[in-house]
Amino acid sequence: MENGETKSAINTWRYRHHFTYKADQGKNIIVQCNLCLPRVNLLSTSKTSTSNLKKHLDVIALLCRSVLRSCEARPDAKRGRKKEEYNGEESRHCQLKKLKAEIISKCLTQAKIDDLIFNFIVEDCQSFYVLEQPGFRKLIAGLTEGLKSMDRVTLFTKVDHGFSKMREELMSKLSSVQYVCTTADIWTAHNRSFFGMTCHWIDMDSLERKSAALAFARLQGRITYDTIAGRIHDVHVAYNIESKVQTTVTDNGSPFISVFREFALDSQESDDDIGFYENVSTVLEGEPEQDMLLFLPTVQRCASHTLEQIVTDDFWQAVSQGPMCQLHYSAMAKVFAIWSKCHHLQVGMDAAEEIGKMALVVPTVIRWNVEYCAVQKIVSLSERELTELCARLEVPRFQPEEMAFLKEYVTVFHPLAFALELFQAEQKCYLGLVIPTVLSLKNKLNEQKDAAKYFGDAINAIVMAIDVRFQELFGSTEAKIATATTPQFRLWWMAASEREEMCALLASEASQMDPCTVTEANTSRNLSTIESEDDFFSYGSVKPAVQIQQRGVLEEIRKYVEGTGKSLECLQDFPRVKQLFLKYNTTLPSTAPVQRLFSQKGNLVTSQRNFLTDDYFERIQLLRYNSNLCSLVSE
Repeated sequence: MENGETKSAINTWRYRHHFTYKADQGKNIIVQCNLCLPRVNLLSTSKTSTSNLKKHLDVIALLCRSVLRSCEARPDAKRGRKKEEYNGEESRHCQLKKLKAEIISKCLTQAKIDDLIFNFIVEDCQSFYVLEQPGFRKLIAGLTEGLKSMDRVTLFTKVDHGFSKMREELMSKLSSVQYVCTTADIWTAHNRSFFGMTCHWIDMDSLERKSAALAFARLQGRITYDTIAGRIHDVHVAYNIESKVQTTVTDNGSPFISVFREFALDSQESDDDIGFYENVSTVLEGEPEQDMLLFLPTVQRCASHTLEQIVTDDFWQAVSQGPMCQLHYSAMAKVFAIWSKCHHLQVGMDAAEEIGKMALVVPTVIRWNVEYCAVQKIVSLSERELTELCARLEVPRFQPEEMAFLKEYVTVFHPLAFALELFQAEQKCYLGLVIPTVLSLKNKLNEQKDAAKYFGDAINAIVMAIDVRFQELFGSTEAKIATATTPQFRLWWMAASEREEMCALLASEASQMDPCTVTEANTSRNLSTIESEDDFFSYGSVKPAVQIQQRGVLEEIRKYVEGTGKSLECLQDFPRVKQLFLKYNTTLPSTAPVQRLFSQKGNLVTSQRNFLTDDYFERIQLLRYNSNLCSLVSE
C-alpha cells in the first residue's frame, strides 16, 4: 500500500502488499490489485473489513492451483521420484512461466499491443523502421507469448487515424473558446528549417491555462515575410480561430549563441550542430513581396528574449567598456571550459557528477539563464571540490578574485534569472505578469547596487536598458489592463495618482463586454495561490486605493480593486473583471511553449529525424505534444 491512504482495516492486514491504495469512496476505499498487473483491476472494499479483497485473492489462488494441477498431470510424472526432485526447480519455473502466459493472454490482446507500440513510437518519436527490426519483433513476441508487432503499413494507418481524431477533438475544443493566443517560431539546424506554432487559451470555468500544438512544418526556400505571414494565416484559418486570436507571440532571435562560441574552448561542434532560432519578429516587420490578403493579429515580441537581449547586449557592452572586462573574461572562460568539456567528454561529465554530485548539461540552444545556472553550480562547489574538478578536466584553477567575482555575479543577477523563469513558465504565466515582474526586477537590482563591488556599472546599464526596451510595454493599455485584472497585482503596482484613471478605464472596458459572455459570480472553484512569488514582487509603499462614487459596473470594479485575495478563485466573484482577465491575459509573454515543441526530452530537432517524411514527422510531433489534451490512442 502507498503512503497517504486513510486509516482502515487493510493497514494491518497481512496481505496488504498485494494492493495499492487509490482513493476514498465514502465508507469504502478503492485499491488496485498488484497481482493482476499489467491489467488494471480496481476493487472496492470496506474501510472496516478486508473480506472482499480476501475473496479476490482466493480466486487468484484457485487459478494458480489449477495451473499447478495441469502441470503435475504431464508425462513427467512417469520419471523417477529422484529425478523429479532433482528437476523440481525447473518444474516450478515452467509452472510460473505458464501461469504468466495465461495471465497475459487474458489481459493483452493484439489491439492492446498495437496501441502500446503506437504510444511508444509517438511519445519517444521513434523511427517507423523500428517495427521491422528482428530484435524488436522478438521482444514483442517474447513479452506477449505469441502476439505480434504490427507492421509499418498498419502504423501509418494508425498515425493517420490518430492525427485526424486529434485534430477533430482540438477543433471541437477551440470552437467553444472565445479568446486565443498563438506563438510562432522557426528552428534551423543542418540547413533545415521547421516552423512551429502553438495555441493557448484559458478555460472559462477553471481559469486554467490550456495549450495545444497547431503546426510543425518544414520550411523550404528563403524565409521571408510572405512565407511566415502566409503560414501563420493558413494555420489560423485551418483551425477556424482567425477571429479569436488576440496576439501572436514571436521570438526575438537568440543572440547568446555567438557568446557561447566566443568562450567555448576547442569545441568540435559545428555551427550546424548548434542550430538557432530565426528572428520571426524582424521578418514580420518587413514588407510583403507580393500582394497578399492576409489577416494577421497583433504581433508581440517575447518578453523573456527581451530580457536576454538586455543581458547579452547591454550587459556585455557595459562590461567590455568597464574596468572589470579582463576579470569577467578570464572567469567566464574557465566556466565555459568546464561546461564544454562536460558536454563533449564523458570523462568530464563523470567527473562533475562524482565530485560535485551535479550534472553540467549543455543544451543545443544556449540561453542566458542556462549560463547563470552553470555559474551557480560551480560557485556552489567547495574550494576542494572545485580544485579537484579543474585538475581532472585539465582546466586552469580559479583565482580568489575570480571566485569572488562569480559569487557576486550569482547574487546580483538572481532576480533576473528568477524573472526569466517566470516568463518561461506556461501554466501560471500571463501578460499581466510582465509589468510587475519588470518593475520588481528594477527594484531588486537597485537594492544590490550599493553593496556591489564588481557590478555597480553593469547594474546601472541594465536598469537603463530595461526602461528603454520595455518602454512600449509600459505604455501599452492592453498590458496595463492585463495586470490590473490579475488578482495577484490588481492596482498595487501603480502610483496612487494613476489608480483613479485606471479604475475608469477598467469600468469602460467592462461596460463594453458582451452581456451574454458575463456569467454569474461563482465561488465553487478552489485554485491554488502563487505564494512562492510573494517575496519577489515589490513596488514601493502601498497607499489606499482612491475611493470613487460608483454603481453597477463601477461598483464591481471598485470592490475588486479594494480586494486583497491573490488567487484566481476570487475572479469568480467579479464576472466582468473575469471576462477582462480572459480577454487580456490569454496572451503569453513568452515563446517558450513553441520552443518546447521543437524539443523531445531536451533533444532539439536535427536533420536525422528517423527517416520520416516531413508530413509524418509533423503528425508525430503534434500527436506527442497534444497527448495530454487529446486522446493519443487511435481507436
